[in-house]
Amino acid sequence: MRSALWKLVFAVRSNWTREEGQDLVEYALVVGLIAIAAVAGLHGVASAVKNVITGITGTMNTAA
Repeated sequence: MRSALWKLVFAVRSNWTREEGQDLVEYALVVGLIAIAAVAGLHGVASAVKNVITGITGTMNTAA
């Protein structure tokens, strides 16, 4: 029983210290942060575009 427990402990330790998948996780985090920044930035752009279109519509309504 003890040898099986030690094997499990060593397997967990060896997997914990491996760095093979670390790059993939880092790239995923960077892509996620870029996506969040893009969504936040586009929200401001969408508001500005809406204001411009509302202004144009108002001008066209008063001219007609």
